[in-house]
Amino acid sequence: MTTATSQTAPGAPLRQDARTIALIGMAHATSHFFHMLLPPLFPWFISDFSLSYSELGLLVSVFFVVSAVGQASAGFLVDKVGARPVLFIAVGCFAAAALAAALAPGYFGLAVAAALAGVGNASFHPVDFTILNKRVSHPRLGHAFSVHGITGNLGWAAAPVFMAGIATATGSWRAACFAACGVAVLVLAVLWWQRDAVDDSQGEWAHAAPGAGSAAKPEHPMAFLRLPSVWLCFSFFFFSTCALAAMQSFASPALGTMYGLPLDLTALVITGYMLFGAAGMVAGGFLVSRVQRLERTIGVAMCAGAVLLALVGTGWLPGVAALWVAAIAGAGTGVAGPSRDMLIKRAAPPGATGRVYGTVYSGLDLGFSVAAPVFGALLDRGMTSAVFYGAALALVLGVGSAGMVGAGVAARLPHQRAAA
Repeated sequence: MTTATSQTAPGAPLRQDARTIALIGMAHATSHFFHMLLPPLFPWFISDFSLSYSELGLLVSVFFVVSAVGQASAGFLVDKVGARPVLFIAVGCFAAAALAAALAPGYFGLAVAAALAGVGNASFHPVDFTILNKRVSHPRLGHAFSVHGITGNLGWAAAPVFMAGIATATGSWRAACFAACGVAVLVLAVLWWQRDAVDDSQGEWAHAAPGAGSAAKPEHPMAFLRLPSVWLCFSFFFFSTCALAAMQSFASPALGTMYGLPLDLTALVITGYMLFGAAGMVAGGFLVSRVQRLERTIGVAMCAGAVLLALVGTGWLPGVAALWVAAIAGAGTGVAGPSRDMLIKRAAPPGATGRVYGTVYSGLDLGFSVAAPVFGALLDRGMTSAVFYGAALALVLGVGSAGMVGAGVAARLPHQRAAA
């Protein structure tokens, strides 16, 4: 029996895999950090530019609409020219976005910054998963997905503390944006220095069946769009991200209004939600290799999170307890994360990973772009509990989509084994 002998062979050294996983994790954390470039500064924008929550929600929509359109296209670009050069360009866009925000004279300037950050974000999931799938040995792939998700959550968790902290300490939100620009430049320098570890042209699809790529009949580049599993994955990301958009952008002011908590305390709910999500992903990474029907893990974890968010929406809890319960709900989506990414890999046809991840993850961007102005409008109308009830409902709808994807993958599995 022979095995692949490339850099991504099942027996690849731990150090080699770990270096790739760490670098992609750092890049992914940066991408999620820049999701939150502007939202932590919303109180300062309201003060300086007299903006409403609806207008601020539209800034979030600009980011994610640009990212959604670009992400679907970026998948094709990654499959065509490779992931590494696209990665470098993306991080450079983040630096440009932060600089544009720091120099913004008003609402239009902030929208330009949001658009530039959206361009940078567009390529990250096609890039990340292409490099991980090509360069990381199969036995460590589940843990790679777990680390990937954890670092994304850490980026989300770090951004509010970093941006609001610097703005508060210096008295200038522009100083926070300049500092964010420095973060992007530093990350780009590290990636360039260690560029050999993220070179996807040197890897192989070691987890694919031997000879599968050469034996398969070439298909049209858009053929994968005929697969129902692709669109079910898309809908799963759309619904689950609607919930995340509600929490990231508006959980803090909603908690303040409902429970009478101060802003400096409610701002911690986003950091807590993401940190509990990161902890959940650690557990989720171990479950991936032990559970065959991944959609069941997703269902249990996300329904538990939905129950907790709905409980916060009732207004029955003591103030600080509500903050903790909302934060702990993040563990549910965290546990589901690695199973979600592995489920998409199983649903993706060989050789189309960049395109599939680009299309599927554009559902994430669409969810943010639709949900942010909707939840912002609800807050403007005083419907604060709808932030938590709506997030809970979106998680439940996402579970339904994941269940249909898992059923389809399970139905194909006997045929794939018979053909092997």
